[in-house]
Amino acid sequence: MSTRRLTTAQALVAFLARQYTERDGRRHRLIGATWGIFGHGNVAGIGQALVEYADEMPFLQGRNEQAMVHAAVGYARQSGRLSAHAVTTSIGPGATNLVTGAALATVNHLPVLLLPGDTFAGRPADPVLQQLEVPHAGDVSVNDTLRPVSRYFDRITRPEALVPAALAAMRVLADPAATGAVTLALPQDVQAEAYDWPEEFFADRVWHVRRPRPDAAELDAAVRAVRAARRPLIVAGGGVHHSRAETALAGLAAATGIPVASTQAGKGSLRHDHPADVGGIGHTGTATAAHLARTADLVIGAGTRYTDFTTASATLFARPGVRFLNLNITGFDAHKMAALPLVADAREGLEHLADALAGHTVPGSYRDEYTGLKAEWEDRVTAAYTARDERARPTQAQVLGLLDALAGEDDILINAAGSLPGDLHKLWRTRSRDQYHVEYGYSCMGYEIPAALGVALAAPGRPVWALVGDGTYLMNPTEIVTAVQEGLPIKVVILQNHGYASIGGLSETVGAERFGTAYRHRAPDGTYTGDPLPVDLAANAASLGLRVLRAHTVRDLREALAEARAATVPTCVYTETETADTVSGPPGAQAWWDVPVAAIATRPSAVGAREEYDRQVAARRRHL
Repeated sequence: MSTRRLTTAQALVAFLARQYTERDGRRHRLIGATWGIFGHGNVAGIGQALVEYADEMPFLQGRNEQAMVHAAVGYARQSGRLSAHAVTTSIGPGATNLVTGAALATVNHLPVLLLPGDTFAGRPADPVLQQLEVPHAGDVSVNDTLRPVSRYFDRITRPEALVPAALAAMRVLADPAATGAVTLALPQDVQAEAYDWPEEFFADRVWHVRRPRPDAAELDAAVRAVRAARRPLIVAGGGVHHSRAETALAGLAAATGIPVASTQAGKGSLRHDHPADVGGIGHTGTATAAHLARTADLVIGAGTRYTDFTTASATLFARPGVRFLNLNITGFDAHKMAALPLVADAREGLEHLADALAGHTVPGSYRDEYTGLKAEWEDRVTAAYTARDERARPTQAQVLGLLDALAGEDDILINAAGSLPGDLHKLWRTRSRDQYHVEYGYSCMGYEIPAALGVALAAPGRPVWALVGDGTYLMNPTEIVTAVQEGLPIKVVILQNHGYASIGGLSETVGAERFGTAYRHRAPDGTYTGDPLPVDLAANAASLGLRVLRAHTVRDLREALAEARAATVPTCVYTETETADTVSGPPGAQAWWDVPVAAIATRPSAVGAREEYDRQVAARRRHL
């Protein structure tokens, strides 16, 4: 048998450079590039291997380990989960900084390969720098924190163990039903160890991304359920996008007249102007979708996992006798809500449903009802977007309105946390299947800027907008430097409202009185003054290399956004929104969300909040 003598790290990089996915006859490189920050534990192993194979494996330098994972996740999502990035770190804090990003990837079913350095397998010195000592277990390291947030985890303690581990890692990354974060922990001595590898290990390998078709009996039951329903509602989730099933969904909706609401991950499954699109669903959704959900007799989940924001903490689907039909590639999600399961790829399932339902339509009165409600909601969106005074500071909703007027089908908006996801879900008029990129499975502050880098790498030439509030910006601005270094012309929009406005609003509704959510001066007596802190985030962004455009008024902002969109270098638009105590201008939540309130309290705000909580929670139900 022919062999090649390489170090373990060299063998891994050479192997990764020859892995591909294939779906619908198109081949994609599975690991498009490797992000890295080097230290002891990976500099002499993976670092040297990346130098050795620089022509075969592109390298991207990051500034923060968590941010590198976010960038890799943004790339994977924009690539339709058919291509991913690897991330390498040193041992110790470099490795543990991966945990948040890994959790985000796994929660959202997005592939990323993590290659943290690890302590010595041979234990020549024990402990080594940054090693966690566990008295009752000698084989534990800080990398074990990645086990619960990884879909596959292995520690390569011998060179030959890399062969089965690497193959298993690729299998999970390429499996649409199992994908997420994959971790191969690499002891630093094993990385540098030489071994005679079988030549076959380095052959091009293609991983077919399956499209399972629905079971005939399940499909028959699903068709009977749809035909019997008078008020069906489709809930489109992220699985529609992952499957590239948007055209199939649009065809089914047009033919049957069944309205389509979307989760945060599924928004954009239909264009905003499709007659059947009724907007976002759940706590951050539209009044149209909320009404249809409360009165639906059949809820058809397409690629959704029914988070509490989607179900309004199990209070939204209120009609007695409502039933569920779930199309999902995983049986785990297909059986939620005691549903009729239709376990299949989203595109395959929707196409089979459309064929089997040929000639079937919802009652005309139902179609007229949701069409009228949609028109009423659009009027509310327009009102929220419209500024009466061009010389005033914009509200957050008006910022979105100005972007809405500017954006085309190619623009991509990225957001993850704060009040912006709610405003975007309610208001944004999505024009293309991948325009709306809101990470709300983990809703991780600090995701937006690094994710924008990954999206820009996967979609070169398209305008990529990272929308961040001041709280989110302060969490993780470091990859601005990477954007400047790599020449990625992302557009960062910083909305300054001088505090954690979203959680402040929530705090007020649950009786916590906005405690600890504003940026204010603290006086010697411990009280906080009304003046905001003299923090200049625009100057901070400029110091990291961004071109910064300050916008003080609605008119300024319109001009600045247009200038940023045309820019060929990384650019920031900075504006203070009106007012510090106002989260946004659109209609409030159209459905409830369960945040438990103190059962016993003396302060009137908490007592009143508990009374409202008890009233809302009484509407919760189990769907059995």
